[in-house]
Amino acid sequence: MQMEASVNVFGDPLLACSLDPVTGFFRDGCCNTSEQDAGSHTVCIEVTEDFLSFSRSRGNDLSTPVEEFGFPGLNPGDRWCLCAARWLEAQQLDMAPRVYLQRTHVKALEIVPLRILRAYAVDLN
Repeated sequence: MQMEASVNVFGDPLLACSLDPVTGFFRDGCCNTSEQDAGSHTVCIEVTEDFLSFSRSRGNDLSTPVEEFGFPGLNPGDRWCLCAARWLEAQQLDMAPRVYLQRTHVKALEIVPLRILRAYAVDLN
């Protein structure tokens, strides 16, 4: 499985999104991606209760643990690598969580413009 270059939206080295819970398409803690990642799990978010409710309403329950897959369930405040298209859908409906740009893979920019991500950035001065 060939991973894309691990750089963030600024072209700098991609920082880890979360090791607790362990996130990412490859479960390596980073929002790394590859051709096998059809969902483009590239946007590092700060989970909110509103977003968890939104995701559940879209058929993706991220708060309930799934032990057989080692998924602990997410809580508000956790960081998580989210599908770029799901984040954009949430943004268009005013439900988007904040993002960590230094932890968001450059590939996310194929789906979400940087100017939109910047408006939700946790990690900009």
